[in-house]
Amino acid sequence: MTQSAATHAEGHQQHPLGIYIGVWILLFVLSGFSYAVDYYHLEGALRWSLILIFMFLKAGFIVAIFMHMAWERLALIFAITLPPLCLLVFIGLMAVEGDYTYLTRLQVFGPAAEIVPPAHH
Repeated sequence: MTQSAATHAEGHQQHPLGIYIGVWILLFVLSGFSYAVDYYHLEGALRWSLILIFMFLKAGFIVAIFMHMAWERLALIFAITLPPLCLLVFIGLMAVEGDYTYLTRLQVFGPAAEIVPPAHH
């Protein structure tokens, strides 16, 4: 039996080292882009959108390559990734509902409905 046949028969996989080095370089570049967001003083929704995009891309590459999820069965991938995705959807829905409630409260009760911290004497 050849080396590759023996490795395959035992169920072990070997991935080329170049994949890991390439992803490491890509993570380094994405981290540089994250740093550039602060360096160029981006503000507001653009800043946070870019930070979140780079963060999710880096996390996705780490999970896919370094945690070997790219080579796992689809059922295992769904078992690990679907619960956090569902949580993100629910958090987004709660944020939208919270904004709607707050803005409706301001519209009905006026500026007096804003939460004002107590004054210190």
